[in-house]
Amino acid sequence: MCGITGWMTNDGAPVEERLLKHMTDQIAHRGPDGDGYFNGGDIALGHRRLSIIDIDGGKQPMYCEKKEIILSYNGEIYNYQALRRELEGLGHRFKTASDTEVVLMSYKQWGETCVERLRGMFAFAVWDSQKQTLFIARDRVGIKPLYYSFLPSGDFVFASELKAVLAHPHLPRVLRLDALEDYLTLGYVPDPKTILEHVHKLPPATTLTLKKGSKAPTMRVYWT
Repeated sequence: MCGITGWMTNDGAPVEERLLKHMTDQIAHRGPDGDGYFNGGDIALGHRRLSIIDIDGGKQPMYCEKKEIILSYNGEIYNYQALRRELEGLGHRFKTASDTEVVLMSYKQWGETCVERLRGMFAFAVWDSQKQTLFIARDRVGIKPLYYSFLPSGDFVFASELKAVLAHPHLPRVLRLDALEDYLTLGYVPDPKTILEHVHKLPPATTLTLKKGSKAPTMRVYWT
């Protein structure tokens, strides 16, 4: 189990790295073996790592060689060895033995459709500096959680757990009454709702793409 966080500002203002680290610290229990951060100014990614595959080589966020693609990933890809062989056959070269790098290279090769090839449990975020897009995705049945919110400023934040999103001081704390009814009736809050008005869960088998400067994400269901 690992944990991811991220923050994209809407107006080009720089991300407060101190605050991103504070958000990421809220999920330190998901990744006690280390943390890492990417700060690209108005886009930043955080990561807490539980080391399982390639303990020394799988540090995150992970970059492509030219650093045009950055990945923060939580999960396990069951078919990563087969995908690695396929990607090597297409000319990609790997520096680690981790499944994280397979996810990174899969995005580099196939773009957003890479999720259709992944077999496993995952939630991840990719910053594509060439396309100027943030791409987040969740596994087919939603084993790994992923929460997101558009703040009143238009900034976009996301994390593996609600408590990390709540660590942002500009998030409105407004109880969602129909979600409370769901909880009292069902014992849980169904996707994409959460107990708060301004926070949503990315549904299973769904991706979200957000262009820098936009408040209108593109969402796609890639499996049923």
